[in-house]
Amino acid sequence: MGLLDRLSVLLGLKKKEVHVLCLGLDNSGKTTIINKLKPSNAQAQDIIPTTGFSIEKFKSSSLSFTVFDMSGQGRYRNLWEHYYKEGQAIIFVIDSSDRLRMVVAKEELDTLLNHPDIKHRRIPILFFANKMDLRDALTSVKVSQLLCLENIKDKPWHICASDAIKGEGLQEGVYWLQDQIQAVKT
Repeated sequence: MGLLDRLSVLLGLKKKEVHVLCLGLDNSGKTTIINKLKPSNAQAQDIIPTTGFSIEKFKSSSLSFTVFDMSGQGRYRNLWEHYYKEGQAIIFVIDSSDRLRMVVAKEELDTLLNHPDIKHRRIPILFFANKMDLRDALTSVKVSQLLCLENIKDKPWHICASDAIKGEGLQEGVYWLQDQIQAVKT
């Protein structure tokens, strides 16, 4: 970043751009969350499952996010690792109502955390315990326990209960992520 770019960011004329990976199993609500974070006039009306990945953008008060929305289908999860080096933060989405696949989500999270491109980096991870509106949804505390998040000692992490369709819990998570990214970049 050149001197003029840095100055424009400091003066608030230009937002810092960050690359975020959005990961999680299929049908957890990743695309719906990203869609809801975009301005209302840029939101898609119909959400379809992501095949491979898509790139979306949204802005917060001080950052410009470029989000790599990665498909969570089993046959595409091996693509995730090709984007780890570029990621400055991770959003990991969990379907809180899918108790059967909570073990699979934990396995994928463990694989992610032990990957050489992630393992030794202090990269912030935001967890959305999504679909809290559903009757059988686990609490964010229970999701945290099942995923053993308390064992993550070398990376800042935060879990938010969310309902992507209504947008509940999303801003809280983005504010936390923004603070973590700015703490790392300054």
